[in-house]
Formats: sequence, C-alpha cells, structure tokens
Amino acid sequence: MDMKTECLNILKEKGVNPVSSIDFEVNGELHSLSLEWIIDAYAQASMESQLVFLTALKKAVSTDNMGIEKFFEGMGKLLLMTHLSKNIEV
Repeated sequence: MDMKTECLNILKEKGVNPVSSIDFEVNGELHSLSLEWIIDAYAQASMESQLVFLTALKKAVSTDNMGIEKFFEGMGKLLLMTHLSKNIEV
C-alpha cells in the first residue's frame, strides 16, 4: 500500500473527511489547503520524507482528533512557507 492510500485510510478510520480544508492567512491573503492536497504534496517527496510524514500522522492519530488537526496545520504551514520562500524575489 502506498503512503497516500495509507494516510487516507487512517483518516477514514478516524472519521476525518480528507477533503476538509484548513485556512491559512499569509500577508492578508487566505489560502485553503485540503487534507488530501497536503497528503498529495508529501506523497511526491522522497521515500524518507513520506515515511516521516506517515509516522508523524500515526503518532498524531494516537493522541486524538485534535492531534490530527494540529498535525495537518503544521504540515500545511510548512508547505506554504516552502512554496512562498521559493517565490521570493531578492
């Protein structure tokens, strides 16, 4: 089973809708990222990064649903910061 499928199965087992989104405000601009989009983004990373993501998700799930929300907030922020830092013109 690939990382994306395993993550989606974990969310399904916990009753979390993968198309749920988290809103982030960056410089007054609102960005909404779905949980599935965040998973997709990490699924394109190296195998090592995928394993770290999956392991961290499993740990977040073991706490409670609030752990899942905080996990995806953190992962989404990391993606946005990475994307925005690549687009900064110096």
